Amino acid sequence: MSVRQEVAVAEWLAAERYPAARLVATADQPVVVQGHPVTFWEGLSSGDIYASTGEMGALLRRLHDLEPPPFSLRPLEPFDKVAQRLRRAAIPDTTRAFLQSMADDLVAEYSRLRFALPLGHLHGDFNVGNVLRDGGGRPKVIDLDGFVTGPREWDLMQTAMYYDSFGWHTEAEYADFVAGYGFDVRGWPGYTVLRSIRELLMVAWLSQNAGTDPRAAEEVEKRVQSLRSGGSRRDWAPF
Repeated sequence: MSVRQEVAVAEWLAAERYPAARLVATADQPVVVQGHPVTFWEGLSSGDIYASTGEMGALLRRLHDLEPPPFSLRPLEPFDKVAQRLRRAAIPDTTRAFLQSMADDLVAEYSRLRFALPLGHLHGDFNVGNVLRDGGGRPKVIDLDGFVTGPREWDLMQTAMYYDSFGWHTEAEYADFVAGYGFDVRGWPGYTVLRSIRELLMVAWLSQNAGTDPRAAEEVEKRVQSLRSGGSRRDWAPF
């Protein structure tokens, strides 16, 4: 997404009075400084204080229920950076070949999915790290640069996986999220396909750091081993 479109998303959400990160009300943004676009945002709080999962679910439902923005968003393309990241990653050739083969298979599976929820605008990266409390304790959605259009199930996946695959949310926390949103994506038949896509993207993203960060390189190989074997993801470390 371009910086100008991120600004447009922020202005649209502000006009809708949706609780999200707000641009500073100054001159038109972005401001170009030495050829680089710069944006200015209101601060939230002095530290990262996360919203509850129940609040997250309600906020996501409210976001999806908004009328579409008065401008076009690009369509969701889950695999658009995978090949490039794998090609550039300093990982063993066997690891690269496995991940590319996995991506090829998932492209075909994704094309056959039938979604239960309507298509529409998406946050694109909706997870607990992107819903923070402001200084008054109110939850606000941040990181507005990934908005796209596509299946609403995509925005539900990370919270489901953080509970189901990684154990980063408790059962009660996930139940609160489902109650807040009104739909449990784990009961949809395509859930395992989107889960595998999300796992692939997590590994492909991390593989970019394998050449400079030994901890990342070790984590990539650990994750790939669990993908190969179908083993538990509970020991995947957050990055």
